[in-house]
Amino acid sequence: MTSYGSPDGVVHARTAADVAGAVDRIRDSGTSLTVRSGGHSVARHSAADGGPLLDLGGLDDVRVLDSATGLVRLGAGATWGRVADRLAPHGLAISSGDTRSVGVGGLALGGGIGWMVRRYGLTIDAVVGAEIVTADGRVRTVDADDDPDLFWALRGGGGNVGVVTSLDVVAAPVSTVVRGTISYDLSDPAALLRGWRDHLLSSDERLSSIVMLIPETPLGPAHVLVEWCFAEPDRVAAERAASRLRTLGPVVADEVGVVPYADVLDDRVMPEGMQVAMRNAFVPSLTDACLDDTLALRSGAPTVLSIRGMGGAVDRVAPEATAFAHRAAEAMVVVARMAPPGAPTPSLDGPSDDWDAVARHGTGAYVGFLSQDDSASVAAAYPPATYARLAAVKRVYDPGNLFRRNHNVAPERPVVPTL
Repeated sequence: MTSYGSPDGVVHARTAADVAGAVDRIRDSGTSLTVRSGGHSVARHSAADGGPLLDLGGLDDVRVLDSATGLVRLGAGATWGRVADRLAPHGLAISSGDTRSVGVGGLALGGGIGWMVRRYGLTIDAVVGAEIVTADGRVRTVDADDDPDLFWALRGGGGNVGVVTSLDVVAAPVSTVVRGTISYDLSDPAALLRGWRDHLLSSDERLSSIVMLIPETPLGPAHVLVEWCFAEPDRVAAERAASRLRTLGPVVADEVGVVPYADVLDDRVMPEGMQVAMRNAFVPSLTDACLDDTLALRSGAPTVLSIRGMGGAVDRVAPEATAFAHRAAEAMVVVARMAPPGAPTPSLDGPSDDWDAVARHGTGAYVGFLSQDDSASVAAAYPPATYARLAAVKRVYDPGNLFRRNHNVAPERPVVPTL
């Protein structure tokens, strides 16, 4: 979790009116506005170095509007752990990232890739309405019928078009799931990744899984870890779906159990000041060449490699339906290096690194796992057609680009021919 940084001032919003008031005061000042929900931005978009910071932590209400249909209303400043805890007694859950302390707004506006992604899709795929404050200070209630372009843009647009204060979401009828963790010896990582890939191609979409290569640390030796979640409490069906995972390599540890969905979310918090370099790529096909190029990044500094299975419900939504366009990806490759405060800044651009070799296998990137926010990162997150449509919406609702502390899509500006 990031700190506030060093803002000139902090506005602690508790209502949409508080947000609107802050936007009105800040809009014409010429300063950038930092918006913070959970504070987990690896690109430090939720920490301010100068200028005002708008903290949404007080907008943390979680309400069940209709338990029969699963309709719930989530404050943008609530954490996903709070959401999971509040929905559990109603037998409901939302596929929503990996970590309890991540904020609703920060995760959902970028897409939301969670532990039930293959069964229920992205978090934004369950969003049916939102309350948002636009740059003119107006509080708007939007959905597919009211302000449909704005509703399209906020689902995947990463906060570019306003400050979302609440989301209406249709939760899934899930109370308990089957959760598994398998650790392997790292004797043949290439074969293990290929085996996991082959399993993914034919796996039950109720099963979502991640394979991670963990480097040696003071806490233990290098190893491979597969974490999986079966989006139903049926242990027999889950064991059948996950059985092939146990054949990928020499198993060191194997844990499985039926647990409340809330227990799937990790409660670890990154130490204050931890530095992170992180990149990712959505790949349409996990070819052997892609896996080899990914493994080659382990030759540099200690590196965490993870590959998350996609497909299933994600791919059943049209790519133009939301501002998240990477629907056809088979998987997402994520590479991360970390360093404690005061240590040299971690990098993925060293002489032995070739991230571009991995990126060439992909079609773009996920804003939630990008530590950089340069033009190349923005272009990776938003393909040309998506970028153009986002920019057009931005021109209408934020022509002055007040909301630019993000992977920024600048407003389109007409070119006036000279005579």
